[in-house]
Amino acid sequence: MLDSKQVKPSGSTDGPTGEPILRIRGLTKKFGSQEVAAVSGLDLDVYAGEIFTLLGPSGCGKTTTLRLIGGLEQPDQGDIAVLGHPLVSGDGRVFVPSHRRNMGMVFQSYAVWPHLSVFENVAYPLRARKTPRAEILERVTRILALVGLSGFESRPGPLLSGGQQQRVALARALVYEPRILLLDEPFSNLDANLREQMRLELKILQRELGITVVMVTHDQTEALSLSDRIAVINNGQVEQVGTPIEVYRTPVSEFVRDFMGQTLIMQATVLDADAAGSVTVQFGDESAIVGHTEGSWIPDKGTTVIVAVRPENVEVNLDPQLATPANTLQGVVDTVLFLGDRTQSRVICDCGENLVVNLPSGTACEEGAPVALTFSEKYVSIWPA
Repeated sequence: MLDSKQVKPSGSTDGPTGEPILRIRGLTKKFGSQEVAAVSGLDLDVYAGEIFTLLGPSGCGKTTTLRLIGGLEQPDQGDIAVLGHPLVSGDGRVFVPSHRRNMGMVFQSYAVWPHLSVFENVAYPLRARKTPRAEILERVTRILALVGLSGFESRPGPLLSGGQQQRVALARALVYEPRILLLDEPFSNLDANLREQMRLELKILQRELGITVVMVTHDQTEALSLSDRIAVINNGQVEQVGTPIEVYRTPVSEFVRDFMGQTLIMQATVLDADAAGSVTVQFGDESAIVGHTEGSWIPDKGTTVIVAVRPENVEVNLDPQLATPANTLQGVVDTVLFLGDRTQSRVICDCGENLVVNLPSGTACEEGAPVALTFSEKYVSIWPA
C-alpha cells in the first residue's frame, strides 16, 4: 500500500515532497494530419497518495493525456516513467502496453458488463491474471465491502443504479491493487445529488487505501473538492499546477482566472501604481478602487486595465450610507434571482459596470433598491487589458 503521508493536505502552499511516482516530460500527441497537437510538450509530476486532477474544457487534451498515461494511446514524443521505470521513451524504443502498467482505469461509461454479476464483473481482472480462486473470493469480498456493495455479489449489471454501477467500476479497477488509479470523468453520468455523495465516498476510499489517483474532469467544483493538486489544461498545455486554493485564489493567467469559478470582470484606468504591485484604478470620473498585480508586472499610469474579483469577495450593503467609502461602488439592484442557498442579484453601478453578486439566502433584496458594493483590496487583482 502506498504512503499517503508524502502529500501535504489540500490548501497547503508547499508542494509535495520526495520523488514523484509518475513523471511526464515533453508529452506530445497529434491525431491524423492536424497541425495543432491534442497534447503539446506537456510536463507533469504526480506524487504517491495524492488525487491529481487534469482540469480543463472539452477538447483541451486532458482525456488524451490520461489515455497516454494508461497506455491506450502511444505518444508522438515524450517520456512517461513510474517510480523511475520508463513506460514510454521519446526515442520510441520503450512502450509498455497498458496491461503491464499496473494501473486501474474507470471510464466515463463505467463499462459494467451486463451479462455478468457484480462479483464476476469485479473478479474479471483477477481471473485474467490467473489469480487463485480462494484469493479472488477474498479480494472481491473485501473490495465490495469497501465500496458499499456487500450483498450485491449476485446482482446482474442491468439491475444496478447509476451509483451502483460506478461503485462496481471502481471496485473492478481497485481489486488487483494497482499502483495508480486513472479516472475519466467518473461522475458525469450521475445526477447532482449522487455526484456529491460519490465525491465524498471516493475521497474517503482513496484515503483509506492510500492509492494515487489521476482524474480527468471539466467540473471545477469536482476538481476543487476532491484534489490535492490540480493541473489546469488549455489547448494541450499546462496553464498552472497547484493546490485547489492556489489555482482558485492566485491564478497565473487569464484563462485560469476565468475558467476557475465565477469572476467579476471590469475595466478601469490606472491612477497610481507602486513597485510592490499595489494599484489604484478609477471607474469613469470617480469611484477609485485599490487592488494588486501578480508577479513583476506594474501598469503605467493612465493605461486601461482589467479589474477582477470573485463574487464571494464582494460585500453587499443594502444600506449604502452604512458602507465605508473606501473601495466601494454605488449602484442599483436590477434583477433578483432566488437560488435556494443564496440570492443572486445583478447590480448596475453608477460607474456603468453591471455586476452579478451574491447575498445570503433569505436576504430581502428588491429590484430598484440602492446598494453599495465594497471590495477588499486583498482580493482585487489587476490584469493587462
